[in-house]
Amino acid sequence: MDIEASRQAVSGLPITVSVLTSLRESARLISTHYSTQIEGNRLTQQQVQDVIQGGTFPNRERDEREVRDYYKALDFLDVLVNQKASSIKEKDIQTLHGLVMEGKEKPTPYRDGQNVIRDSGSGAIVYMPPEAKDVPDLMSELIAWINKQLNEDDLPVPMIAAIAHYQFATIHPYYDGNGRTARLLTNLVLHKSGYGLKGIYSLEEYYARNLQAYYQALSVGDSHNYYFGRAESEITDWIVYFCSGMADSFAKVRLKASESSQRGQTDQSHLLRELDQRQKQVLSLFNNNKYITTKEVSELLGIHRRTALNLCNQWCDEGFIIQHGQANKSRKYELASKWLGLL
Repeated sequence: MDIEASRQAVSGLPITVSVLTSLRESARLISTHYSTQIEGNRLTQQQVQDVIQGGTFPNRERDEREVRDYYKALDFLDVLVNQKASSIKEKDIQTLHGLVMEGKEKPTPYRDGQNVIRDSGSGAIVYMPPEAKDVPDLMSELIAWINKQLNEDDLPVPMIAAIAHYQFATIHPYYDGNGRTARLLTNLVLHKSGYGLKGIYSLEEYYARNLQAYYQALSVGDSHNYYFGRAESEITDWIVYFCSGMADSFAKVRLKASESSQRGQTDQSHLLRELDQRQKQVLSLFNNNKYITTKEVSELLGIHRRTALNLCNQWCDEGFIIQHGQANKSRKYELASKWLGLL
């Protein structure tokens, strides 16, 4: 009921596009920081922001790569959320993992051998996941179960998300990157089912602030072996932990959103959701100028001039911008009237 109260409160608040963009970016940076920190990343939250903006730090190359790759995965998550299809595809989860681990939008195959999770101090086995030969069927069953539950609407969405997170971590389909991908899957489930809270929440901070409780809630069953205790284990404690985290995170969002809405301006989040990440960035160019050029788009996005030209042609076809002039030197673009309210 706590979660639902916050969800309803946030959905009804008027939040301007500038404030919403700021809150979303803040949430993405927080998620990136804490989700990678859980896996041992040493960058501070401010350093994470600096890396995303192009900064570097001596002897932190691996940490920087993890942060940039996770941020790319969040970009792809936005793409999946904005797709009309309500179902979740197994290939999309594999692509999220590919971005997390390699920074490439390419599905990665599941592990082909056994992996074991050990205590970093004693070296004792903490968990032995299912054998590699069973992973494809288990993952197929998990995705089918998630889609079935979301369509049937029998279980509360927070419980579906909790079980999805637990089962992905339990299957442990990859040698590495399982935790980060499980948390992305959780966010995908929540966003696809109306619990996205305008994209301004972060569950990762709740986990990271008490890692011991996070791991303890996930570690259930009579044995460390998947086949002897984990597969059929009682997971009520994990679901309680997960839902408590959602309630805590959503309450913080409710407070932030409430403070932001007191400016009394119209909610424009529905328009913002129609734009991709690059279009949102390009909006800033129109704040001070009626017209922009491909050169400005190229410099803002850090892409080749030819790529920027192709992008602008695509946006003209989609009705985001309007082209004026044909020659390369005189060509310029105006923001379509539909989006002027976002400035």
